[in-house]
Amino acid sequence: MDEQRRAQFDAEVSFANGGGLRTEGFRLDIPGREISDDDLAALFVRHLGLLMVAEVRISAKTIIEEPHKGGRGVAVDRPSTGRRLVELSHVISEGMTTLPGWPGPRITDWLTFAASRERYAPGTEFHVARIDLIANTGTYVDTPAHRWAGGDDLTGVSLDNLADLPGVVVRVPAGVRAVDRLMLAPYEVAGRAVLLHTGWDAHFGTERYAAPEAPYLTGDAAQALADAGATLVGIDSINIDDMSPAAEGQRPAHSTLLAAGIPIVEHLTGLDALPPTGFRFTAAPPRVAGMGTFPVRAFAVVNP
Repeated sequence: MDEQRRAQFDAEVSFANGGGLRTEGFRLDIPGREISDDDLAALFVRHLGLLMVAEVRISAKTIIEEPHKGGRGVAVDRPSTGRRLVELSHVISEGMTTLPGWPGPRITDWLTFAASRERYAPGTEFHVARIDLIANTGTYVDTPAHRWAGGDDLTGVSLDNLADLPGVVVRVPAGVRAVDRLMLAPYEVAGRAVLLHTGWDAHFGTERYAAPEAPYLTGDAAQALADAGATLVGIDSINIDDMSPAAEGQRPAHSTLLAAGIPIVEHLTGLDALPPTGFRFTAAPPRVAGMGTFPVRAFAVVNP
């Protein structure tokens, strides 16, 4: 590791709203071997949290080989805390299949780099893409308006029900289709995001993903989650309800959870990377009026 260095300097500060500040022999961590007066001035202002600064004049600057002390500009190296982020969303790509028979997204250019050159100064260019998709694409959240006319849409569901939720993972044994009330009984679900880990996400994008044996949550189990005060329920299968022909299009899990104001996140992935508890879950969509479903960037924060 390179030797750490600090700058020693005098600084004279003028404020835009009047007045000034002067320091002598101030020492500040710097990120490299050298630093310009302008960069040092910016680091100094940030370190002290000074507001409305009009000018900083640096003088008598010297660079000293000395261990960093920490500050807002350059932090002291510390061991990793072990905190990690876990991605739980499928990638949305051109033409992908989420639900068989439903249209995939179309991703195009609205403004290309080449076309933008006519609008901006030489050397300045931008790219703006356009996407045409149905709301049920990739990993998405269902709100009450998805099932119930007049229910809360994407703008009506509070962030308290979508973001930074304490989570619990329910591991569903391989080969089990119906997640029932007894399977949920050992878990504390009140106030939590309850994520059903079935492993069915391994088939995402294939014909098997929509097979009749896809796992689901029973209506009775959905009622148990609602009664127990779950905040959100997610699953890594094609649907939280049974989609087999035997179900005849009934959707008891959707009906029960969304009637209780409990958002549903479908098509999760990567739940195997989560511990049973001890993480925070987020799946927040944009605030689009009049829509009950929309893709999310679902993720978890796992603390040591």
